[in-house]
Amino acid sequence: IAGIYGIFYARLGGNICAVLRLSGPLKEQYAREHGLDFQKLLDASTYKETYRRDMICWGEEKRQADPGFFCRKIVEGVSQPIWLVSDTRRMSDIQWFQEAYGALTQTVRVVASEQSRQQRGWVFTRGVDDAESECGLDSFGDFDWVIENHGDEQCLEDQLENLLEFIHAKLQR
Repeated sequence: IAGIYGIFYARLGGNICAVLRLSGPLKEQYAREHGLDFQKLLDASTYKETYRRDMICWGEEKRQADPGFFCRKIVEGVSQPIWLVSDTRRMSDIQWFQEAYGALTQTVRVVASEQSRQQRGWVFTRGVDDAESECGLDSFGDFDWVIENHGDEQCLEDQLENLLEFIHAKLQR
């Protein structure tokens, strides 16, 4: 588990925290239906990028037929009290969790400047990086928490510590 989610997982522990990826069941089902290597679709590889645009279209078709399809898949059998859904990218995903879990749902947006993202190796791909799968929540303004990850490690640490304190307070109730 990498990045901010890995930090939370490490600090909270696997008995308390589960990192869930909506893209996991999407990629697994897509790989099964198209005869592809599921494990290779999970990483940031050329292999995944080859199928990314089609996989996005396929996932959109699934969501249009059943907006909660992938959300239900990732929570099946999860016993930890804290769930970090690492790749919520659409209003329908947030709506599903809010309807299913109400006040227990907290939304956290992690933002980084384009410059910071480019320094980490990100390259904009038209038709992919401007699709709903990547920016469907850009206009959602009601996040409970916004974490800025622009490269200032102390600033990031302070923000994460505030959120962790909030989580610990909720767990003690």
